[in-house]
Amino acid sequence: MDVGQPTLDQLRIFLAVADEGSFNRAARKLGRALSVVSYGISALEGQLGVVLFDREGSRKPVLTEAGRALLTDARAVADEADGLVARARGIRQGLETEVGLAVDVMVPSRTVAGVLRDFQEAFPTVNLRLHVEALGAVAALVLDKRADLAIAGPDILDLPELERRAVGSVELLPVAAPGHPLAQLPQIAPGETREHLQLVLTDRSPLTEGREFSVLSSRTWRLADLGAKHALLLEGIGWGNMPRHAVLEDLSAGRLVALCLPEAAQIHYQLHALWRKDSRPGPATTWMLDALIERC
Repeated sequence: MDVGQPTLDQLRIFLAVADEGSFNRAARKLGRALSVVSYGISALEGQLGVVLFDREGSRKPVLTEAGRALLTDARAVADEADGLVARARGIRQGLETEVGLAVDVMVPSRTVAGVLRDFQEAFPTVNLRLHVEALGAVAALVLDKRADLAIAGPDILDLPELERRAVGSVELLPVAAPGHPLAQLPQIAPGETREHLQLVLTDRSPLTEGREFSVLSSRTWRLADLGAKHALLLEGIGWGNMPRHAVLEDLSAGRLVALCLPEAAQIHYQLHALWRKDSRPGPATTWMLDALIERC
């Protein structure tokens, strides 16, 4: 004989009794009559064909082996139902079901992670798609409607489809390995950098094609990944600009050296929040926008 289909109400009664350790306390917690709780457990046991609580020898119900085995599944079903109701309520109130966020690779990952941790707590029913890109590829994701919000930089060509809001900047440092010729000079003369290979972050999109950002050398290697650029710098293969937060530990440990360049004493990588003009940010996207502006 196959098992029946328990109702969600029966599962909630089962969980209440298991959590409270008492039929009476479960009835009070649920605001139901004791007889309703008792009948609900009996009906659920009949549906499943198993005994969930050992009621003999004690007034306190004790989970049987079968009850313990099914408790986790019952809780998962109840949680899924709660999530469905919360998501439906959010949709009716205009809450997004999903938010797509595109972030420039220069933005500190700890900042983004902190915002997303708080976002999960504030909007537990909203799914997230996170993209990490460089230069114009960040804005391209918003233009293509693959992201609802972006933190991008530097300032790209004016795009009439997008709204823009300044959110801060990231300091870039020219660095090299200690054995690199530039790192061993007591003072770098103007134009000296042109003679040495520069590692340059490049764009995966055509939005900033042909534009140069802090490129001083006539010899360059173009890389689309900041992590790869970091690794090559540590190996002494050229010099390049890196976000300060990404190389602080390397500078402290002596694995990299900050270069004092007369052509670029200080570089600030400007960050902007971008979103489409034809798509007003919903509550979750607006919350994320405000949080990123505050922390960037």
